[in-house]
Order: sequence, then C-alpha cells, then structure tokens
Amino acid sequence: MTKNIGSMDKKIRMIVGLAIIAWGFYAKNWWGAVGLVPLLTALINWCPPYALLGLNTCGVKTSTDKENN
Repeated sequence: MTKNIGSMDKKIRMIVGLAIIAWGFYAKNWWGAVGLVPLLTALINWCPPYALLGLNTCGVKTSTDKENN
C-alpha cells in the first residue's frame, strides 16, 4: 500500500469520521459505524477508491509517478 492521502485530506477524514460516529451515538443507531471508514482510511493514510482511480493527495511521488515523468 502506497500512501495516497495528504495531510489536509487526513484531517478532513478524521473530523468527518468522528462527527459521523458521534452522530451515531447521539441518534442511538448503527449508522454511526459508517464513520469508521473515513477514520480508518485517515489512520492508515491509504484510500482504496483513490488507489483504483489513481488519485493521490499526499504530494509524494510514487514509483509509477516517477516512471511517467
């Protein structure tokens, strides 16, 4: 897994994830568990959809980026 989440993206994901989890606790339902997805992707610095689409917000060049330049 190559890091594909930048610092600003990471902060936004953490805030959104925690907000969804907090809403789930407040509403007393399991939909708050959806907040684990952005939170976990922020913690591991890797997003599967970004990898599939070739997106990268971290600004670090990967080996494939270096080959294309």
